[in-house]
Amino acid sequence: LIFPDDGEVNHGHLCETLPEAVEILKKPVDFAAAGMAPFYLDYRRELRQAFADEDVGFWYVAEGPITTAYTIRRDEFFYDPYDNPDLTKEFLRLLVDSIIEFTRFHRSVMGEPGISPAGSGMCDDIASMLGPAMWPEFVLPYWRQYYDGLTTGKRTAHVEDLKSEQVPFLEEIDLFDYDPSISPKINPAIISRECRVPFGWRLGNFHYPPLTADEVADFVFQAAADGASYVFTIVADGMCNEPTVEKVHSFIRAGRQVEKMLSEGATREQVGQCVSLAGRKKFWDHWPE
Repeated sequence: LIFPDDGEVNHGHLCETLPEAVEILKKPVDFAAAGMAPFYLDYRRELRQAFADEDVGFWYVAEGPITTAYTIRRDEFFYDPYDNPDLTKEFLRLLVDSIIEFTRFHRSVMGEPGISPAGSGMCDDIASMLGPAMWPEFVLPYWRQYYDGLTTGKRTAHVEDLKSEQVPFLEEIDLFDYDPSISPKINPAIISRECRVPFGWRLGNFHYPPLTADEVADFVFQAAADGASYVFTIVADGMCNEPTVEKVHSFIRAGRQVEKMLSEGATREQVGQCVSLAGRKKFWDHWPE
């Protein structure tokens, strides 16, 4: 996060008090000149010159409102709504204004429109740490402000570790797609029951070692049967070994089988019949274990 008073990028506890944070956020920022931006802009220019035929990105992006608030205030942020709710709301409103302004700057660098007609995504994992009763006042208004300021198109969100009581709120911000990523307190059946937002279900790289290839296939079949719009996995360090490679192939085969079944008119209940008896016991009552 770039602060205009000293131009430094700092990932520690940035503000001693909430009023201080509010006053800092009221100051204008030249995002192209602040913090490390000049270095990264120059670095990108050099890369584009060296690799003229390549599409050089600019991965210098913002997090969502609640995660950014935590970055600034650290643990004190969790007391702010109780100690000074009105000032906390002003802080969040100004913070989202800053995120929007920065994102529009970022898009200008990439030659993209400031308000995207296609869509905008948001990563806001720390939102899961605010209780469900706080969401109507301290989460949803700032998510709406975020999306309204950045897109007229599809809204997508990545939020880890949500609980079942928080999932229904996802419908209220008109999400097109929800990525729960690693969220051990919910599963596809819970998400489908609590909201109608399309979602994916991830098999993490650290999930592979204890699973057999058949269990990986069961994971895919059960996720699809319980309403996931898609499943996905990420290849990471430690997965490049023969046993894991076979499990990844099992993941791919099962995904293709589900895709074929659904395209040919099969129901999700019929997809669920592909899950082994052991898999039905494991997913989701004993997942993750």
